[in-house]
Amino acid sequence: MIRGPLAMCAHSVIKMGAKIYGATTIGPGCKVGGEINNTVFFANSNKGHDGYLGNAVIGEWCNLGADTNASNLKNNYDEIKIWDEAANTSVRTGLTFCGLLMGDHSKCGINTMFNTGTIVGVSCNLFGAGFPEKFVRSFSWGGSEGITAYDFNRAMETAGRMMARRQMQLSEAEKQMYRHIYDHSRN
Repeated sequence: MIRGPLAMCAHSVIKMGAKIYGATTIGPGCKVGGEINNTVFFANSNKGHDGYLGNAVIGEWCNLGADTNASNLKNNYDEIKIWDEAANTSVRTGLTFCGLLMGDHSKCGINTMFNTGTIVGVSCNLFGAGFPEKFVRSFSWGGSEGITAYDFNRAMETAGRMMARRQMQLSEAEKQMYRHIYDHSRN
């Protein structure tokens, strides 16, 4: 079921049984399913199964496991705060609705749950029961049980395998950019 407006870019797919609400953009090469509202997917990302995602921004080459759910409204209807990495503190958004913000090449496993206003950096791999922290720095591995650094070479191997499935590969410029993010994310 689709209620627009909807932007569906080249080679994107909406899976059968999906519920897509307005103000949603499905980037080129994306595959989406489940319930999606007011969300932007950048290129080649997947949310192919059930679960809710609203008021969210999903970077390129992300994958959300089956039954992933992301809150976009606090139970007390209060204003949502998000983490400002540069200031190293939470900041007010002025918003009542704000869901998941996920960086490029990040992934989450089956049944992952995200709190309202969660920010996941670049190239994270999240899994397990419970909610991860509301701010997951780039190149992180784990979940609510604990998060460790995601080895740069392993992260790039995973990115390469995902891209190869679509006959694409990381450029040297992209690898250098991700190396810069990695080097600055672990401080």
